Amino acid sequence: MKGERYEVIIVGGGIAGASLSYFLAERGMTDILLLEKEDQPGYHATGRSASVLVELDPVRTVLQLKVMAAEFFRAPPPGFCESPLLDPRGVLTVYAEPLWPKAAEIIPFLKASGVAAEALTIREVLCLVPVLAPGTFSGGILLARDGHIEVHELLWSYLRQARRRGLEMRCNTEVKALEVNRGRCCGVVTDRGVIKGRWVVNAAGAWAGVVAEMAGAVPVQFTPRRRTVISFAAPEGIDPSRWPFVENESYHFYFGPESGGLLASPMDEDPVEPGDARPDEFVVAQAIDLVGRLAPTLVPRTLRNCWSGLRTFAPDQAFLIGADPLVGGFFWLAGQGGSGIETSPAAGQIAADLLLAGKTERFDAAALSPARFR
Repeated sequence: MKGERYEVIIVGGGIAGASLSYFLAERGMTDILLLEKEDQPGYHATGRSASVLVELDPVRTVLQLKVMAAEFFRAPPPGFCESPLLDPRGVLTVYAEPLWPKAAEIIPFLKASGVAAEALTIREVLCLVPVLAPGTFSGGILLARDGHIEVHELLWSYLRQARRRGLEMRCNTEVKALEVNRGRCCGVVTDRGVIKGRWVVNAAGAWAGVVAEMAGAVPVQFTPRRRTVISFAAPEGIDPSRWPFVENESYHFYFGPESGGLLASPMDEDPVEPGDARPDEFVVAQAIDLVGRLAPTLVPRTLRNCWSGLRTFAPDQAFLIGADPLVGGFFWLAGQGGSGIETSPAAGQIAADLLLAGKTERFDAAALSPARFR
């Protein structure tokens, strides 16, 4: 074990902490320690996500981050990963009245941003996904170049590349307190001892508010929200393998192909305390009911699996990336909601810029700054 002092200590081994460690290491910062309280990285939100790149979002800053990140998935740096990161089977978002006319208005903006977006009629939607009930939507937006992200490959490629450059990663290590001296955060107190650091990065996901409170950082009211997913076999005679991922915004429901079968979610957002999220029986029943209403021929007789993860939002739904305005040495990379995986190449690079240089040319840093909550 090296001396217990590091240039950067990252609290949280999910996609946020992993991506930042990679982009810091890529730029020559090798004195980095990544701490994860579970026995493996990506245990909570990262490992339980549907993992889809969707270049569509009602929050403008989040949409911009998604668009920025997309090319990384389509064309990763040479040698970054061992297999493709993206299966671009497409993402189809459908809308019923009165949402559809408003939704269609965003297509010119998406195209101007470089997104391959196309408006589809009811008939065109049914040609792509014939199992949809026609009366449940009025039109759709097809994002033809988006699709499933191989999150395991992404997470471990970030970590593998960073570790080759010197990153040290410790699992089963919980941060109990932060050391703050004369207004500057200078280390962490773990269940295994004290570790000093020039910077402490809050990449703790659903626990970001807890970690910030330890430092006396700017107070932000984070809300972890549970998202439940079910998986099941496709009915006999139906092959969903080349369908796009389908989301119905009017009914708050999505489904798509997964491991030879299907997954689906009622897009629940029940606020819960940070923890090991577990599915609620009522929400699972709600998911099955929505399958029956929106794609009747797919109703599962039995489930293969069901699981829940946490999506953690700041009050304005935008990310927090940057140095804390109240406590020196404390840096935020939090509040990614349900978009942490698909924005990680952009958010990780922006965070690395701000941590190393105090500024970035990639994005309007003020829109992400934790100082907006001061």
